[in-house]
Amino acid sequence: MASRPDHPASAERVRSDKRNVLIVDDSAVARLIMQRVISETEQFRVGGHAGSAEDALRQLQTKQVDLVVLDIEMPGMNGIEAIPHIIRQSNNTPILIVSSHAREGAESSVRAMAMGASDIALKPSGPDENAKFAETLQRKMIRLTEARRVHPIAGERVAKRAHVQPVPVKSFERPIQCLAIGASTGGIHALSQFFKELPRDVAVPIFVTQHLPADFIVYFARQLASISGRKAVPAFDGQLVTGDEIMIAPGDAHLTVEQIDGQLRVIFDHAPAPHGYCPSVDPMLSSVAQVYGEGAIGVVLTGMGRDGALGTAELAKLGGEILVQDPDSSVIWGMPGAVANQGIANLVAPPITIAQHIAERARNFGCS
Repeated sequence: MASRPDHPASAERVRSDKRNVLIVDDSAVARLIMQRVISETEQFRVGGHAGSAEDALRQLQTKQVDLVVLDIEMPGMNGIEAIPHIIRQSNNTPILIVSSHAREGAESSVRAMAMGASDIALKPSGPDENAKFAETLQRKMIRLTEARRVHPIAGERVAKRAHVQPVPVKSFERPIQCLAIGASTGGIHALSQFFKELPRDVAVPIFVTQHLPADFIVYFARQLASISGRKAVPAFDGQLVTGDEIMIAPGDAHLTVEQIDGQLRVIFDHAPAPHGYCPSVDPMLSSVAQVYGEGAIGVVLTGMGRDGALGTAELAKLGGEILVQDPDSSVIWGMPGAVANQGIANLVAPPITIAQHIAERARNFGCS
């Protein structure tokens, strides 16, 4: 017999559709605030709460959750140290850092995201910020968990298309002249994996556009320099492009490259981008297409939205190679999925595999 909507079995089914959130914070007051916010949503319920990272890891041995909300400063193992352990214990469940410590230091936020956290939300500093905090927390929770639910289907569809219409490898039998990389949510961790694997002898200009506030860029550059062993700098307007350097888009302008009086220079662009981001991946890739053409490799990593789809299409048309992160390793398969769905991706793979592919091309055909 079919159950009525108000039948207990139906009610249990509705509740089971809610996504479970594990709250990890040593402050009982903070846990109570987040529990109240989560309980007021239609999509989520509190699946557990822990006062320490160690307690969270014990709970994750028996609990399955859809999201971990994690504080940074805690006694014992702090949040940043706990991130890789939580990822392993929870089978790559997204981690949303909710911390007042991130307010004082962007460096902590960048470190957390490099370790594998998916996003950051600041705790309210007073009662007047509670409503805004609740709205921000709900929006970020929905984005992170919804992406985890839907992207494997899209990934299967793109994987089939990529096998049906591969771009011949012989199209790229020439030296690499530059790398242009775009990313958003989850991108810092993906970039960390990528640069750990990319050999230092791949010595070409590397342009990076990561969706980040301007205050984060200096710390982000330090993180990439430490991980990659390369010089990594926040780009400046008019900067001379040199080989073997990572140039990072600022938080308030698009990074583009132009040839001026026989020299390649970084030029900042402040015009509105097609998808509304600043910095945006599209202007960077479009300018790289015009300057480097088939000598360029465009890489699009995890992120929400479609930023990069237009720029990669232009680069592909001019002979550049297009590499995108696969759905399984992406926090959100929006940006790479938008590229792959155009049928122009030459490789859909995790960041480590993408770096290995680039290294192989450099070994076979060199860099110039």
